[in-house]
Amino acid sequence: MASVRQRKRKRSCASLRREARRIENRQKRERALKRMPARCAPPAKPTKPALPTAPTGTQPSVAPMPPAPGGPSAGPAPSAPASPIPPSPIDVHPTGFGPREAERLLWRAGFGPRPGQVAELVALGLDGAVASLTRPSGAAPLDGPEPTVDGAALDPYVAWGHDHLWWMDRMVRSRHQLVERMTLIWHDWFATSDDGVGSREFMLQQNDLFRTTGLGSFPALVKAVTVDKAMLVWLSGLDNRKGAINENYGRELMELFTLGADRGAYTENDVRELARALTGWRADWANGVGLYNFRFDPRRFDDANKTVFGQTGNFGWEDACRLVVEHPLHATFFVRKLWSYFIPTPPTDAQADALAKLYVDSGREVRPVLEAILRAPELYTGARMVKPAIVFNVGLLRATSRTITDDNWVWMGAMAGQQLFRPPDVSGWDDTRWLDTSTMAGRWIVVNEALVGLTVKPSGAYAADTPEDALAAARALWNDPPLTDETLSGLRAFATTAVPADANGWLRAYRANALRMLVGMCPDHHTS
Repeated sequence: MASVRQRKRKRSCASLRREARRIENRQKRERALKRMPARCAPPAKPTKPALPTAPTGTQPSVAPMPPAPGGPSAGPAPSAPASPIPPSPIDVHPTGFGPREAERLLWRAGFGPRPGQVAELVALGLDGAVASLTRPSGAAPLDGPEPTVDGAALDPYVAWGHDHLWWMDRMVRSRHQLVERMTLIWHDWFATSDDGVGSREFMLQQNDLFRTTGLGSFPALVKAVTVDKAMLVWLSGLDNRKGAINENYGRELMELFTLGADRGAYTENDVRELARALTGWRADWANGVGLYNFRFDPRRFDDANKTVFGQTGNFGWEDACRLVVEHPLHATFFVRKLWSYFIPTPPTDAQADALAKLYVDSGREVRPVLEAILRAPELYTGARMVKPAIVFNVGLLRATSRTITDDNWVWMGAMAGQQLFRPPDVSGWDDTRWLDTSTMAGRWIVVNEALVGLTVKPSGAYAADTPEDALAAARALWNDPPLTDETLSGLRAFATTAVPADANGWLRAYRANALRMLVGMCPDHHTS
């Protein structure tokens, strides 16, 4: 009888935990957990894990890096790798690679140039500049002092907003700029939010996954994301089991990640059958610990035959990942979506087909396609592209050689429309809505914060300067961003008329500060 009572007791505890987990309101859920009997006490809470580190030979992970000596410009200038970039199957930008081309490349494939970096890339030429971004080696040096808030080191696992600050700091200080930009792209492509995951640990591990694999095999990335802890929670992979199929991840795997909607690539039956192939994953849960012990459980796997894309077999989760990337319509979806992160106008059908062939012939590697896109004429001569909020924000700090010293960047980033680790939904951020009346107000606050310590102190003794000198100083402060003739005309008119020609030092100082703000916020500065 004792053994029977013990089994009943275990079932009761499991039932109580399941019931508590179904409560959506976090405070009510916590109260329900606290009311659980002592016999249902969870395992001891593990110690906070160390920030993940990358295996030897890959890009570094979230482990803190010591500051490089000598400040932001420390270290050698970038150099092209020994192995040349292979020929591109599409046209390559033919008209020279000067400062403006180098600057646009650094904004599109990174987070904007640091002072002096444009000249360094120009010296490498187009192929060398692209290779210096796409083929980094070793651990990424992080230049300058480590990030702090109120003088203390960041705690990305616990403190409010420190996850955002931690990654933002990498964007600011890392010399492997494209690695961080691709990490951001994958974060948007496979959009996962901590608002739904509820685990900083899982989100930081996913971030490290994108960083260490983001320039390699796309099929390998799809497999890794499919069983990633954050994704298993975010898109209900843990709820997908034999007899209770959950289609969330299977649908998004095809619609958003690999094939695209409304292209005739899949049917509703394919969604259901692919979801069956993805069954079997589970984890344990305990109060004070959360989800742990992620594993594949064969008892939860639907082991009957499935028919996906007209093929029938006892497919499992690895087969599901293989089937979507081997689909005839995957390659063109992949190259068009990747292209859209760097060039605002879509590729021609001929360009998409040529890049798709390159992608398939390379074994579905990301880097070859990326190197072709980054040399395409459209990147350098085509339409300008709005900078995402975090790219704009980080670029201001890189231009002025500033680093993270407070947590204001978190709430200001949200006001400007982008908080890292919290995309709005599974489709990521909407690139058509970066600039509106609300987010522009947020960007104004961001520019104002970036100018802290970099403005002129109003004084009657401020040196006499001409309108031209005041404007030149304001442009130099922001690392001389390219401005249109229309913008320059407006700025010159303001510099000339804002104060009288014989204005005292106080008024000239106010004009200098206003120009710094206006250059930082002018329309040209929000695009590249």
